[in-house]
Amino acid sequence: MSVFASACKGLRRRFVGALGLALLMSAPAMAAEFSDAQKTEIGQLVKTYLLQNPEVLRDAMVELDKRDKAQEAQKRETNVRDQSALLLNSPYGEELGNPNGKVTLVEFFDYNCGYCKRALDDMAKLLKTEPELRVVLKDFPVLGPGSVEAAQVAGAVRNQLKGEKFWAFHYKLLSTHGPVGKAQALAAAKDSGVDMDQLSKDLGSPAVKAGIEQNMQLADSLSLTGTPSYVLGPEVVVGAVGYDELKGRLDNVVKCGKASCS
Repeated sequence: MSVFASACKGLRRRFVGALGLALLMSAPAMAAEFSDAQKTEIGQLVKTYLLQNPEVLRDAMVELDKRDKAQEAQKRETNVRDQSALLLNSPYGEELGNPNGKVTLVEFFDYNCGYCKRALDDMAKLLKTEPELRVVLKDFPVLGPGSVEAAQVAGAVRNQLKGEKFWAFHYKLLSTHGPVGKAQALAAAKDSGVDMDQLSKDLGSPAVKAGIEQNMQLADSLSLTGTPSYVLGPEVVVGAVGYDELKGRLDNVVKCGKASCS
């Protein structure tokens, strides 16, 4: 076979593959434009090509996955902007760090989340080393009744402890070994100097319930399914990514307004 013939064959194979994928994606719209004989011939060409080049399907699925993730990220960014007031300034989140900081990091967490426990010291280091950082903590109790109970106690504790004092309670409770529920949360509150009689009254307040419900709705609007999840600028960072990764993302927000600069 000549070089020219070989090149033509390669071009034909690529053309058939591209045509086949295009037809697969637009088959309903184009079906009426071909005769039955043409449809049969095209179908056989596509089948033969895909059997000989199955990697085309893999490549197409990889590309589709990339596009789906890009669309999901864009949707999240839009929702973050739409929900920015509740994310950044709701009374149902605890504010830490510099209240006038240049960058705000919102963390959704669960007191029973092992990855949140692992990420706790990352947050502690950021608060210590980043003078322009403002942090907003949001309970996202998705790991069972114990998590909901702990979030309820934390919501009531917020009525008495703010800033560094709440952080001390939060650190104590989140670093607890083993399952966390109401008993562990109450013990952490007592050790933190909370008025336990007042806490008991606040536990059943509408504000505590409303805070958890709002956080759950916010998380749902951002398609969050696990903890920890962070909101930085218009983007969402999922998982215990570590101090260095979070620090780099914070620097990016200062630099370009987004957690990932292009």
